[in-house]
Amino acid sequence: MGKITVSNIKTYAYHGCLQEEALIGSDYLVNVTVHADLKKASVSDDLEDTVDYVHINHIVKQEMAIRSKLLEHVAKRIIDRIFSELSIVNESEVTVSKLNPPIGGDVEMVSITVQLTR
Repeated sequence: MGKITVSNIKTYAYHGCLQEEALIGSDYLVNVTVHADLKKASVSDDLEDTVDYVHINHIVKQEMAIRSKLLEHVAKRIIDRIFSELSIVNESEVTVSKLNPPIGGDVEMVSITVQLTR
């Protein structure tokens, strides 16, 4: 078993329950960790035998571009795509962080984490 982490994928998106969030948008950071059997890749040195982190970044960028009210919904969509498109992955954890959220205080970020096993 092995673990691959893609850290601090930066995006600008329009998630949130407030109408202003849909118009103004916010900065986000997304962290993705996947678990997979990496034994074959460690021997073969072949990209086809592992999880392509470029593909993970692509999934994140596409899903973050689709507006949602809740970050939980976005994270679940990202995991669903990972499971659908990367068959080697058997577990995934996605953390979506909204930077400087509009919650009436000096808050650096709010984060949600969703973890699922195939």
